[in-house]
Amino acid sequence: MNFVEKAVIMNATDMNRAIKRMAHEIVEANHGVENLVLLGVQRRGVPLARMLGEAIQQVEGSEVPEGSLDITFYRDDLSKLGPVPQVASTEMPFDVTDKIVILMDDVLYTGRTVRAALDVIMDWGRPQAIRLAVLVDRGHRELPVRPDFVGKNVPTSQREIIKVKVQEFDDKQEVVIGEVTEK
Repeated sequence: MNFVEKAVIMNATDMNRAIKRMAHEIVEANHGVENLVLLGVQRRGVPLARMLGEAIQQVEGSEVPEGSLDITFYRDDLSKLGPVPQVASTEMPFDVTDKIVILMDDVLYTGRTVRAALDVIMDWGRPQAIRLAVLVDRGHRELPVRPDFVGKNVPTSQREIIKVKVQEFDDKQEVVIGEVTEK
């Protein structure tokens, strides 16, 4: 199976603009950054959370603690990942209890990744609130999950795939839409 790219729907400038807007929305919704922490979902949610943290610091002048979540063993499709699933690390250098957690992911699709991330967070403590930030919301929800902060809404068909590329993993920063083909 191959991914055939159809179009770039966000370039690096668009992504940065969306993240800056989300940073302003988060600061406004929370009346500042007190009691706020950022958690990025492995893989691409982590560098996006870092970018969001930098944008929030530029807006508010205060650093927001950042961490990362690996949801691999919380997935409801773990058996479909193959005999040796790729496992990253969960790094939470703070207590989430009574914090306002901003959970950052690259693409919101069915909602299953978010459900798994909520389970991970709750295993680490009981936050005051969890707010969801996503760079792209593509629709097609299977679970009752709705983002609080969205970079871009992109209606898609079930056949289409959205790929977020970040410098850390892809040596470029952009969002593309495409389809998986047999060859």
